[in-house]
Amino acid sequence: MKNVIITGTSRGIGFELAKLFANANHNVLAISRNSETILKLNHPKIKALSVDISDEIDIKKVIDFVSSTWKSVDIIIHNAGMLVNKPFTEINSKDFLEVYKVNIFGVAELTKSMIPFLQKGSHVVTISSMGGIQGSLKFPGLAAYSSSKGAVITLSELLAEEYKEQGIAFNVLALGAVQTEMLEEAFPGYKAPTSAKEMASYIFNFSLTGNQFYNGKVLQVSSTNP
Repeated sequence: MKNVIITGTSRGIGFELAKLFANANHNVLAISRNSETILKLNHPKIKALSVDISDEIDIKKVIDFVSSTWKSVDIIIHNAGMLVNKPFTEINSKDFLEVYKVNIFGVAELTKSMIPFLQKGSHVVTISSMGGIQGSLKFPGLAAYSSSKGAVITLSELLAEEYKEQGIAFNVLALGAVQTEMLEEAFPGYKAPTSAKEMASYIFNFSLTGNQFYNGKVLQVSSTNP
């Protein structure tokens, strides 16, 4: 039985992941700005917290819960994401900052706050995007999103090196297009080849076993390009 933190659990992949881990009898801390949907599950293995990971003060809620209840964390899945779809000439510094605050700064801040609770054998999985992979085909309009996803890849590679002596593994899954609400909002009418439930199943298994074989790696999880 693992103690698992998952961000972005109000819908899509994060919501499906929370259910998978809880139904497999793992303890889940489900983090999202809006915890209403996850609370409706009323699952005994899920603790839901309304947390904005881009807010350092809000992250203290996670620290308080873990320090008082779990004492240790086995798996963190950084799934929360923000996407802005605008032509490059229309995107501004505020757009960039808002995306980066969730996709990179929030990941860094939450990880930093949990380092004292991560033990040897812990696994930190960051959900990135094929848009952050150098040389991959890019979607126009995603300058902020794709660049942030490239940044979080580099962060994870660095942390894998910095904490390898402690036995904490950091890996990245760079996903191709997945049929989620966020994708539909950004690209109305586009149909991705993979469902949120299918991708959640893959991430679930990788989070539990991937650190036995990988550390500091970026795995491209896509049946298309991107």
